Amino acid sequence: MQPVQQRPIFANSGFSRRPALSGWLGALDRMLHREWKWLVFLAWAIIASAYLYTYAGAMHYMSLGDTDDNMRYLQVRDWLNGQSWWDLTQHRMDPPRGANIHWSRLVDLPIAALMLGLQPLVGATRATELALGIAPLLPLLPLMLALAFITRRLSEHGHGWAIAALLPLCADMGLSMYMPMRIDHHGWQLALTAITLAGLVDRKWIRGGLVAGVASALSVAIGMEMMVYLAGAGGLIALRWVFKGGAARRMVPYALALSATTALSYVFFASNANRAPVCDALSPVWTTLLILAGAMLFVLGQIPFRRWQSRLAAGVLGGGALLLFAYALWPGCLSGAYQISPELQRSWLVYIREAKPITVQTRIVWLPLIALPVAGLLSSLAGCWAVRRDRDRLWAWGTVALMILFSGALLFWQIRVGPAAQLLAIPPVAWLAWALLSGIVRGPMRRRVVALIAAAALACAIFIYPLYSPLVAAFTPKKSGSPAPGAKAKPKPNANARCRTLPALAPLDQLPPAVIFTMVDLGPRIIALTHHSVIAGPYHRNGTAILDIHHAMDGSPERFRQIAAAHGARYLLICPGFPEGTIYQQRSPQGFYAWMIRGRVPAWLTPVSLKTPLQLPYRLYRINYQDLRPAKNARSNSPASPSPMPEKTSGR
Repeated sequence: MQPVQQRPIFANSGFSRRPALSGWLGALDRMLHREWKWLVFLAWAIIASAYLYTYAGAMHYMSLGDTDDNMRYLQVRDWLNGQSWWDLTQHRMDPPRGANIHWSRLVDLPIAALMLGLQPLVGATRATELALGIAPLLPLLPLMLALAFITRRLSEHGHGWAIAALLPLCADMGLSMYMPMRIDHHGWQLALTAITLAGLVDRKWIRGGLVAGVASALSVAIGMEMMVYLAGAGGLIALRWVFKGGAARRMVPYALALSATTALSYVFFASNANRAPVCDALSPVWTTLLILAGAMLFVLGQIPFRRWQSRLAAGVLGGGALLLFAYALWPGCLSGAYQISPELQRSWLVYIREAKPITVQTRIVWLPLIALPVAGLLSSLAGCWAVRRDRDRLWAWGTVALMILFSGALLFWQIRVGPAAQLLAIPPVAWLAWALLSGIVRGPMRRRVVALIAAAALACAIFIYPLYSPLVAAFTPKKSGSPAPGAKAKPKPNANARCRTLPALAPLDQLPPAVIFTMVDLGPRIIALTHHSVIAGPYHRNGTAILDIHHAMDGSPERFRQIAAAHGARYLLICPGFPEGTIYQQRSPQGFYAWMIRGRVPAWLTPVSLKTPLQLPYRLYRINYQDLRPAKNARSNSPASPSPMPEKTSGR
């Protein structure tokens, strides 16, 4: 099929064939097209080296800022120290029963391999630091390759793929998942989602189906966070089979790869706890449903339907039967994966910002977040229009456009999908960027001016975060004066960061190992850097312990002491200004935590001094239980109304 002639502004963009280049320009052009994979690898190596140099200090001080990063590190360390491959319980959280963590060990493998491989060369401590810095950068390479591949498929000419490989550096929320020390599993899941999309648009149908099926199953094996995207990808493969004859050549290998990889992932990576029919991990529930879905798509692909109406009816019938089967056996899993109690939802989950929709976010959050997805959607619509007479490429463009639209719509559910929305929007944005750059250097002056204006608008969308955020910070007036009664307490500057640092927490090891009662979000960091245990971390399977902490902080002093005694806590650690603490202060201004922050300390709390030249950012107390009367159901009752608190001024 001859390419459609387009306006000169789109020369070199994939809309039209570009004039042949001769001499060294032609050789360079051919080299760029032929060696694009190695050039992406070279760019990744330079980017990774720069980030490792920049984050050298964070690696030295083990600055695992996110709670999930600390828990992932603990999971790997405990496994290397002898904990069973199938046991993902964190035994130093809510001892003696421990906290049940729903993750898999698939992401543990590269981190553990780096630790073990580097240890003979640089020693155990340095090997751990390097592993935690290098591991998050590993999935950045397949992400860059997948985005470049998708852009090449959309454009076929020009070098927009080079822009696509570098544009993750401008997706602030997406890029944050690949920074050194960000060892949580989200970077791998995002990369696998991009690889799935690359399989959907691959011109080689069998290879594309296999890649999409394997990538989807591995993402589910890691966690359920991207399940909606993967379900959408499977739906697009089925949709193409319905409306395009011969599309079974992609759907059948996808179905086989999805079923086989899911089964193998369950065998090798499902923990003992996930062998039960749980909804929040790869368990018998999702293993059964994914294998059945793959089997259904495989069978449908073997039937020689002659009309698209017949294929549509068969697909709806098969999908409906699968949903009825799931609803009959596991109805709760169709309504939500986490299955948390209403009280936990009210007391804890509603305060997590990433679990809220974009409609309740401030402008400084939602505007930089949505700019790139909107630019990607508009670019994809322009691409669809440009190739409207080329049905094969139109399917590819339509697939990308639907995935971007779907990911953007999910932002109105939770902003935790923001990284995926930003990264999936990159290929059409890169294509349009190359088209506009080509238009600026070619064609009549009027078209060059139009291309220059459009390129400036696109650049504002791409670079909106580094441009917009400093402007907002510079021109936002600072409020002065005392807060109004009942207003939410403001966290102290850097309170969150200071209480989490290695120099601040390391002195705790001067005390013998004990259970420390502290805030939920500080728990994983304490057990990652010290030999102590804690009661809870921000993990939904640990819901009872989370509620215990909330009840204790919101309730009376005696209520706190009863709950602390039920958990065997010997110490209380409070970080003034810690973000989680502002929730307790706002919700229960007469509760235990609010009174402690005001310096109203009960007599049964004894301040503990640690030998350190630093001024510690937290307050540490020993809990005395000598006169505590036993209380029934101390862990399960609702918090009692706060009673007048005996006052004792803290010695700090």
